[in-house]
Amino acid sequence: MVLDLFGLMGAYAAGSCRDKFTTIYSSLLVSAVFAYITRIFVIYAFRRMQVRVLTKRTQGKGDPKKQHEQQDKEEVQAGDLEKQNKEKEHDANRRAEEHDVLMLLATFVVAITYVAGLGPPGGFWGSTQDGHHVSDPVMQEHYSARYQAFFVCNTTAFVASLLIIVLLMNKELSEAMTEANKAITRANKAFSGEIFSKSFIALYGFIALALTGLVGAYAAGSCREPDATIYVVCLAGAVLAYIFLQVAIPRAMGKEYCVYNPSGWLMKIYGMLNRDSGAQQDDKLLEKNRSLVMLLATLVVSITYSAGLDPPGGLWPDDRDGHKGGDPVLLTTHPTRYKVFFYSNSAAFVTSLVVIIMVRCQFLLRRHILHAAMILDLFGLITAYSAGSGRDLATSIYVVALAGAVLVYVVIHIVFFTLEDNIDHQDADKLDKRRDMLLLLAILAATLTYQAGLTPPGGFWSADDKFGHHAGFPVFLDNYPRRYSAFFYCNAASFMASVTLIVLLVNPTLYKPGIRCYALYVCTVVGMFGLMGAYAAGSSRHLRTSIYVFILVAAVLAFLTIQVVISYKGRPTSAPVKVSSGQEGSTSESSGKVDTASHTDTGTEVKNLREYLMPIGVLAASVTYQTGLKPPGGLWQDNNNGHTAGNSILHDTDRGRYRAFFYSNSTSFMASIVVIVLLLPWKGLNLPLGRMYAAILLDMLGLLVAYAAGSTREWETSSLVIALVVPVLAYIAAYAAVLLFPNKCPCGNSQTNRDSA
Repeated sequence: MVLDLFGLMGAYAAGSCRDKFTTIYSSLLVSAVFAYITRIFVIYAFRRMQVRVLTKRTQGKGDPKKQHEQQDKEEVQAGDLEKQNKEKEHDANRRAEEHDVLMLLATFVVAITYVAGLGPPGGFWGSTQDGHHVSDPVMQEHYSARYQAFFVCNTTAFVASLLIIVLLMNKELSEAMTEANKAITRANKAFSGEIFSKSFIALYGFIALALTGLVGAYAAGSCREPDATIYVVCLAGAVLAYIFLQVAIPRAMGKEYCVYNPSGWLMKIYGMLNRDSGAQQDDKLLEKNRSLVMLLATLVVSITYSAGLDPPGGLWPDDRDGHKGGDPVLLTTHPTRYKVFFYSNSAAFVTSLVVIIMVRCQFLLRRHILHAAMILDLFGLITAYSAGSGRDLATSIYVVALAGAVLVYVVIHIVFFTLEDNIDHQDADKLDKRRDMLLLLAILAATLTYQAGLTPPGGFWSADDKFGHHAGFPVFLDNYPRRYSAFFYCNAASFMASVTLIVLLVNPTLYKPGIRCYALYVCTVVGMFGLMGAYAAGSSRHLRTSIYVFILVAAVLAFLTIQVVISYKGRPTSAPVKVSSGQEGSTSESSGKVDTASHTDTGTEVKNLREYLMPIGVLAASVTYQTGLKPPGGLWQDNNNGHTAGNSILHDTDRGRYRAFFYSNSTSFMASIVVIVLLLPWKGLNLPLGRMYAAILLDMLGLLVAYAAGSTREWETSSLVIALVVPVLAYIAAYAAVLLFPNKCPCGNSQTNRDSA
């Protein structure tokens, strides 16, 4: 993972810098991160050496672990020990939850800032006219100060997020050595605690820096006029003021002393925001609400950030006809539509960032103020999508009507299938777990379809021409109107179904009956099939290729069916056991206990395997959907020299490489969607999840081949990319061998190494 982080930093620094300023700034940040990581590893190695030395000294004097436990028991009273252990466990759980939140934030910030840094807003120059350099950022020439502000903020957010990940990894390393650190002296313990407290404070400092950098980068890169930039920045203050007033005014205005004692008034509000009810059930519900709000806010920030920097309609490639290169085309051709999109998208982005900052406030969570803000965010997404994906009023109305149709269907389904009270009322935990799975899939579909609908495959016309093409309109629409319509409505149906599903999953009164009668499952399947239809229509330009994509679905289903049949045929059948009447009672009781324990173990194993397979399928589907609609090599921008605008350049220049990429990518995508649908917990359908692991391996292999074929243009380089798997596997195998054969390792005690393994 550390090698991963260094690779990310190196690729970002090499791919995002074009001049002296950006090179110096990124080099300084990368050097600082490298020095910090080196310091962490030196401290970690030093502590490991201390532990080994102290372990050798205590050999032959009994079990060191038992000695330390006895010493700890002697330090405190017997009655206080249990209370102290509970407090430690509570603190550990609280820290783990906080670290999960920070890791989620850091991961999504790294992802979006990495992409935005390599593909900055405004695009790149495509020619050398007027002294331009090909592939230099357009924004750098016309708005140099704005580009530098975007680069500094985006790079700062990227590096701060990497540091958060490093700190969390260091925390995990220190927790893994808790028992061993008891052997270190009290002085070393104090030093370690000081380091921990500083690291813990640094975590929140870095996350605040990352979010501030995101706001600055979005404000600098999403618009070209100062008033629009000021509006974006002021949105953050407006949302904070709104939340503060919602909390403070109803509680504070009724107290007379608040007017005469401002400091007491502020202290009262602060205490009210951070008080804890102390009820265990309340805390559990609070953590569920916090996780839900964080997940939704992360979704909205990630998709609105990208959409704001890469707006619908594309960007002007030159300075002709009174516009500037890098400015949004839609702002010139459809100013009202662009403003509706921009302000809706920006409001959703800034509101979500504020919600992320305020998510630790228990008062806001208990009164569902943040939930209400996120629902308004989702409606903002619907408004931005309908305004940015279409070019006429009728199309926008159709898109919004799709969301209404999904909502009406869910209500009708719930009403008709819950008329009689004969439904299997599952326990709350099971419903919550299924809600989480449906929410994950809805977020996947919404993330993919939002950006794909705003910037469809094939790109946009960059100027009006004599053939009747209009700037800002999709190229795909003019060259393949029926195929574009299929893509547009499949993508829009998937997006609206996903957003409606998310809104329903926020309210327990709605999602519980919806899950019980499988209405929300139907919406999820519709969203997944909408994704498949949009991919088949948008990733290719020939009917034969689209048919092949659907054949892949049938092939994956047939493969899984064969695996299931083999699994059921190979399952052993239990023979009846004859028992005497005297032993019948005890035997049935013991067998009942064994069956219950076996069923519990099997259920836990199935749940863990499903939680492992589902995120992998989501990862593969998200990556392959985007690259399938926007293939490597770019797209033709005109109809000259025998090629068609919007078609893949790689398809015409190197057809063999393009086919290797396309078929591998399509195989991975379709296998992911099929596995995701089958992983849903359908009633009466108990599929052997272990057999789906083979389909996931097919996913990963398809990803590897597609990356190797699409990232380079020489077969030798492609083979080297695939060969990179070998040293990684060799490193893991060597490390595992050291742990599995500790007696042949000259360093340390064998039992200690075995315990650490």
